Amino acid sequence: MKRSEYVRMEKLAREYFKKANIVVREDEPVEVADFGLGMVEKVGLQLCVYINTERVCAKEMVLLPHQTCPEHKHVDSYGQQGKEETFRCRYGKVYLYVEGEGKKDEIGALLPETDTTVYHEIVLNPGEQYTIMPGTLHWFTSGDEGAVISEFSTMSTDETDVFTDNRIVRAPMIEEDM
Repeated sequence: MKRSEYVRMEKLAREYFKKANIVVREDEPVEVADFGLGMVEKVGLQLCVYINTERVCAKEMVLLPHQTCPEHKHVDSYGQQGKEETFRCRYGKVYLYVEGEGKKDEIGALLPETDTTVYHEIVLNPGEQYTIMPGTLHWFTSGDEGAVISEFSTMSTDETDVFTDNRIVRAPMIEEDM
């Protein structure tokens, strides 16, 4: 991703935090994850991590309209089940897909341009929340307005996430503009 695109997406994320009445200070970094696919507005996620210790993590996440965080599960650096996380919708609508019953052709959201295998749908509106247990495959996307999600979890080690789509690269690679 070009640096100018990264900066543009970070600015958009900050606008969404304001829409959700969430204060993110200017000195708090907002990460833009494009998952290495070069289509960040379709497959991407913007996030601000407040705290991430050995016991607890808290972050805010932004999805632009119909932007998707691709299917993955959390594992630790030893390949064991990773974090437990609770998503709380603050703005917009979140379509969360986890393991369980559900069919691909019956979901309420648009299918992403990445590989998916789980279709048990949980729809979160502002004030609603859902807890994802460790080792659970999941992916999530937003509706027409985009979404802001607060995440509360045990320690986050995003660099060890396992993605269903083998094209995914979790760490953003920023290219300087020419």
